[in-house]
Parts: sequence; structure tokens; C-alpha cells
Amino acid sequence: MIKENQFDTIVIGAGMSGGWAAKEFCEQGFNTLLLDRGRNVEHLKDYPTTNMQPWEFKHRGDVPAKIREENPIAHSCYAFREDAMHFFVKDAEHPYVQSKPFQWIRGYQVGGKSIMWARQVQRWSNLDFEGPARDGFAVDWPIRYNDLDPWYTYVEKFVGVSGNKDGLDILPDGDFLRPFGTNCVEDYFSDQMKKHYIDRHVIYGRCAHLTESKPIYIEQGRGLCASRNICQRGCPFGGYFNANSTLIPWAMKTGNLTLKTDSVVHSIIYDEEQKKAIGVRVIDAHTKTVSEYFAKVIFLNASTLNTNLILMNSISDRFPNGLGNDNGLLGKYIAFHNYRGVITATHEGHKDKRVDGHKPTSAYVPRFRNVYRQETDFLRGYAAGFGASKPMEYDTMAMGEDLHNNLLNAKESDVWNVNSHMMGETLPKESNQVSLDENLVDPWGIPQLKIDVDYDDNDEKMLQDFFDEFSEMYTKAGFTNIKTNDNGRVPGNDIHEMGGVRMGHDPKTSLLNKWNQMHHCSNVFVTDGACMTSTSTQNPSLTYMALTARAAHHAIEEMKKGNI
Repeated sequence: MIKENQFDTIVIGAGMSGGWAAKEFCEQGFNTLLLDRGRNVEHLKDYPTTNMQPWEFKHRGDVPAKIREENPIAHSCYAFREDAMHFFVKDAEHPYVQSKPFQWIRGYQVGGKSIMWARQVQRWSNLDFEGPARDGFAVDWPIRYNDLDPWYTYVEKFVGVSGNKDGLDILPDGDFLRPFGTNCVEDYFSDQMKKHYIDRHVIYGRCAHLTESKPIYIEQGRGLCASRNICQRGCPFGGYFNANSTLIPWAMKTGNLTLKTDSVVHSIIYDEEQKKAIGVRVIDAHTKTVSEYFAKVIFLNASTLNTNLILMNSISDRFPNGLGNDNGLLGKYIAFHNYRGVITATHEGHKDKRVDGHKPTSAYVPRFRNVYRQETDFLRGYAAGFGASKPMEYDTMAMGEDLHNNLLNAKESDVWNVNSHMMGETLPKESNQVSLDENLVDPWGIPQLKIDVDYDDNDEKMLQDFFDEFSEMYTKAGFTNIKTNDNGRVPGNDIHEMGGVRMGHDPKTSLLNKWNQMHHCSNVFVTDGACMTSTSTQNPSLTYMALTARAAHHAIEEMKKGNI
């Protein structure tokens, strides 16, 4: 064993959850190795487009046809544009097998997808953690809201979350900074829903943006959000939270972090005699040489599907079907969020008002279906975004001087456009699973991931309910020209895939315990999306971060006691 390859802890994946694990271990004095399969992206230094003006882009922000054709999966993501496409994986370079259509959106670099994420941060409630047991799907969560509440607060104070105290049990309040606020039509819709319903709230969407300066953010080197709305480029002010601006530098300044990039993790090494994992096997992304690194504790945060892949590829005499996989459930019960439903309309009121500038979030409608009792023919429910805008109308049909004059004399629309998109909770099912392909390998000789995930009848019924209920809500608000649209988004495009290494009480029905430890290999922890037992309707990143901080502190306590 090479001394330089020995660490106290190894964290696989330098994204949002892995960054949190590295921060916690380094702060507590543990010599930590942070591995990422992609290149290094340093805050400020490696945001090449962050200060570019629209006219400085060769294609004015659009993706050239050739690149679109070569990257149909990556291009399906809303943020894959000329200003940020360098942060996305190129389809051909990282193949996988789609048994059913699945758009796996990936960002292989230090920071991962935390550079390009949508920055929505809602807490789960106890109703979410109790959901599987109450409604008879998946397995019971081994934790409840009270277990995670202090860790939500811990994370929020470091991240910086803009929000309102809304007093909703379905969406608990957190430690919030000043909100940006909603516009007059969003406020109007909120008032109308209060007038017509007792359970349908339209609130400010909580987001990971700094609206106030505090000592902790000054120490991080971050400034206030300037509402530029080009966050996917990386922010020169550190106004929104990502691993690059906060977690990685924070861990690095302790002197306890070793960051190794271009390190493709092949597998976790299990020692039969010690009955524990002792390290990881790594392939250099460029030279293809193999190295091994060793540690007492391993945190696996490679993103949901890659975490499943690594565990399935970690075979030994003890675990011939993948590390910790005695029950054969590894890679199964994958779930995601259904974003297919969109509803638009027009609002002819507030003609004397308009919106100037930008804000990084919009209004948000928390789940209201099947919350306290079963009231539909489908299980669970959906949340929704809500936005209102008053667009400018440009006549671009002219040429030359006429076009110039038309653009300078744009007219404001007479009506407001309003829209909502659903975020439906899908049910984890054994049939929704990933596995290793028996024949195909990637450029590093690792089996390609085969993804077999799809919608079901519950999702279809939920989609129709969203259309019906929001059409009614829009009608009661006095909106006109109401149109519904099933946009056909395939699984994966939500970028909220979860599961495969789920938490639970019983080793017979789950892979992880309440501390995110593997039941059958207690010094390996999984705290990214792979650990999720169910999906709720909220954006999941805040929960990943809270789970990671909680699990890291448990691991630290156990290491100090000599238990792992």
C-alpha cells in the first residue's frame, strides 16, 4: 500500500452532495481524498462565458445544428445553450443503453451539475417521509422530518436560501434570507386561490440565491445575487450556490483536502478478511492507467445512476452481484419527477403594470392533492411552478433600417402571459431499474449502464388531474385562452432521477440504514440521489445536502469511537 494513497476518508464525486461530505470531513481534521471523473472547474477562473454579452457569442446563444444533431440527449436540457454547453457531457463520449427512452443529463467536472442547476430548494415535510408507509408503496423511510430538520437549517445557513415564512405543514419553513418577491399577476393569482380554495397556496419559490450579506457569505467570498438570470454560466459574484464557489474552496482551505480530477472510479475494493471496504479502484480518464486509493470510510456521491453503476461493478467473492447487494435490489426502484404537464393562458387585467428586470425564481404551488387523505384514483400528487410575464412584441419581418427602427420601437403586449408546469411524484417500482450491460463497455472498459425506466398508469392519471385542476384554477382566476400541453418529456429530462440504493429499516428490503450506511458494508455511505426511498414533489437537492451533512457527522462520530 503506497503511503501517498492512504487517506482517512474518500469521497467519490465532487458535486453538490460530494462537496458537502468533503467539507464536513475536512473541517473535522480528516485527511480526505475527493475524486471526480471530470476536469477541474475553479470558481471564477473557469467560467469562460460568465461576462460575455449576447452579441459576443458566435451563434447569439443558439447551439449550432451539427452540435444539436450530435448531442440529442444533452440538447434536450433547457440549459444546453451556447453559453453553457461546455459544462455538459457530450453524448458520444459517454454512451449508455436505453431499454426505454431515457435522457440522462450529466455534467462531468468538479462541481458537477451544481454549476447548471435550477437552484430551487424546498424542504420535505413529515407528510413526505411518512408517504410510502401510509400509501403502501416503496418501503418505509427510516427517518422522519424531525431527524432532518436541524440539518436542513445547518445547510440553509451555509448555502443561503431566499424565501418567505409561509407557515405550511406541507412545505416547512426554513432559515431564509429576504425574498426577491413575486410580481403583481403572481400575487393576483395567489389572492384568487385563497378566495376560492383553502388548500391551494401560491407562494414565492425558495431559491439558493444570496439576497443579504452575512459574515458567513463574506468569509466564503460570495456577493449578492444580481438577478442576471444566466446562472448556468457560473456566477462571477457567487450569488447562487454551487460546489465550486463554496464547498470545494472551504474544504481546500483546511489543508486536509486532496482533489484528484480526471479520475474515473471503476469500483470499490472490498476486503474479505476485514469484512469492509478498504478503498477504490480508479482509472485515469486520459492515460487509462489504474490506481488504488485507501481509506477508513468511503462516501459515494457520483450522482444517482453512476453511484448505482459503481456499486454494481464492485464485485467480490462476498458480493458477486455488487457491493452490499445481498437482497438483489441494487439498481431497482428508480423513480423521478414527471414534468410533462404545461398549462398556459392570458390575463387581461393589470394593463397598467409591467415587469422590469429579472429574478432567479418565480411563484410556486405546493402539492395539494392526496395530502391528508386519498381523494383521487392515483397515488401521491404534484407541485407546480407558476409565472407571469408581459412580453414585448417585436416586428422582425423588415430588413435594414426598417428592422432597426422596429426593434427600437417594440410594443408592449396588451395582455399578460401566465404558465404553470407540473412536477409530479412518480412511484418507485421494481421494474424501473438500471443494470450493467453484458456486452457493451465504455471507453474505460467499464460496463455501460442499461436504463429501463418508464411512466405508468399512475403518472398518466396524475397528468390529466393536473390539467383538470389547473384549468379550473385558471378559470376561477379569470384567465382566458387556457391551453394544456403534454410536452412528452421522457424520464431523465427532469434531472431528478433517484433511487436504486434506497434507505430503509430492513436489510431484506433496502440497501442503506437510517444513517445512509450500507447494511452489509458499514463503512460505505451513499448520500446522493441514489439513497432516496421515494421522491416527493419537491426539488431534491436540499434534501441530498442535509442527508449528506447528517451522515458525515455520524461517520465522524463512529470513526472517533473506533466503530468503523
